[in-house]
Amino acid sequence: MSKRLEGRTALVTGGDSGIGAAITRELASQGADVAINWHSDNGPAQELGEEISRGGVRAFGVGGDVSKEEDATRMVEETVARFGRIDILISNAGIQIDAPALEMTADEWRKVLDVNLTGQFLVARAAARHFIEQGVGEGRRSAGVIVCMSSVHDVVPWAGHANYAAAKGGVDMMIKTLAQELAKHRIRVVGIAPGAIKTDINKEVWGDEEKADELRELIPYGRIGEVDDVAGPVSWLCSDEADYVTGTTLYVDGGMTLYPGFIGNG
Repeated sequence: MSKRLEGRTALVTGGDSGIGAAITRELASQGADVAINWHSDNGPAQELGEEISRGGVRAFGVGGDVSKEEDATRMVEETVARFGRIDILISNAGIQIDAPALEMTADEWRKVLDVNLTGQFLVARAAARHFIEQGVGEGRRSAGVIVCMSSVHDVVPWAGHANYAAAKGGVDMMIKTLAQELAKHRIRVVGIAPGAIKTDINKEVWGDEEKADELRELIPYGRIGEVDDVAGPVSWLCSDEADYVTGTTLYVDGGMTLYPGFIGNG
């Protein structure tokens, strides 16, 4: 039985932990060779690459800061140099630096925008240039696919996180604009917007039963998401099964964007 991403190559930014690592594993399980971007510690990316390689596909770690233009370009070029081409970009790298708006420093604002918005643009632009140069290969339906990591907070305001919410709102419009611009080259650009997902960054919430109960009140589906809840849909978005999907964002949130506060009050 063929795998949906067999013969494809992918770069996953921030692919060494959390949702990014789950996506990396899922793409590899579907037959893709994967470049795993890491930022400050190459250990987890190396371990993940070795794990994936034992499954019969190729994988390697590539260091870099997506907010730096030279790094963003180099990561894509290293992927092409190692695999011969690039078919998929998962633009996942992101950070949070939280503070009330009246206390947030300009540096805290800029850093989050630099990584979560500008960084996504820089890597997407570098990948798109290679996609155009490659064209639509034999047996392929597109020249390449870009999946940008958004969030329910591209539409849901989040007090104390103005920089993060602003970046994700920007990602939403960036996805639509890039999709519009790149469609003529047969390049698809889509978004994935997770809701509450269990990762290390929010363990203090889902690891505390009282706080977890409060969080579940915001999720009509009644449970906090797992990283694999995001990875599976990303794999589908990258495949030819989703070839007619571009310029839109898929929300993976258990209904968090359905304004659960209105349940019972309609």
